[in-house]
Amino acid sequence: MEEFILKTTADGSQTLFVPSLNEHYHSIHGAVQESEIVFLQNGLRFTAKKLEVINLLEIGFGTGLNALLTAIEAKKLKIRVNYVGIDPYPLPAEIAKKLNYVEHIGSPEALGYFNKLNEAHWSYPSFLSDYFVLNKIHAALEEVSFKENSFNLVYFDAFGPDVQPEMWTEHIFGILYKCLAEGGILVTYSCKGTVKRALKQAGFSIEKLPGPVGKREVLRAKKEIPLGELLSEK
Repeated sequence: MEEFILKTTADGSQTLFVPSLNEHYHSIHGAVQESEIVFLQNGLRFTAKKLEVINLLEIGFGTGLNALLTAIEAKKLKIRVNYVGIDPYPLPAEIAKKLNYVEHIGSPEALGYFNKLNEAHWSYPSFLSDYFVLNKIHAALEEVSFKENSFNLVYFDAFGPDVQPEMWTEHIFGILYKCLAEGGILVTYSCKGTVKRALKQAGFSIEKLPGPVGKREVLRAKKEIPLGELLSEK
């Protein structure tokens, strides 16, 4: 069985260290802080300015932190989020429940949401609230057939390019490009040159944004409406 070591990050929230990969699930400079900036600020809140119903795909469900924060934020914003989390190597629920996210976040909904998302089956939807539906999929991205143009937002939270290089390729980003609706966005914490090139090769336009503590820049990639389609509408 994989070994997981609990670590407290600089903002007081916890993450997990995987010795076999020499990798953490979240930034050691602040797990919650990283998720707040990279995924909620740059992704969810940005998309919620235009949409009241958001179909969201997370690549790398991991500890469930991004899903937890998104469920809490969806209720605050009064938007509906249909959340699909895909992970070929799900974290055992008994390990995830040891993390201190509920205490750190301090939201009245946090405990109920955190328990529900960890106990949710990896096969069919679970309703965390009137604003949040979760569907966890135990599979690799290439093993799942999503309809084209079905998502508005992608949280790309795979392990880093040095650890999991096969996930940060033109091929993978091409699959996600097709999954996104026109104008949809992908947000991620990595701003490496190879990642930017792969996103551009897949068809995305990219935008560098200020990152959280310990990360100078992060990325937001957008599926642009092709110029030919814009002209044909006139």
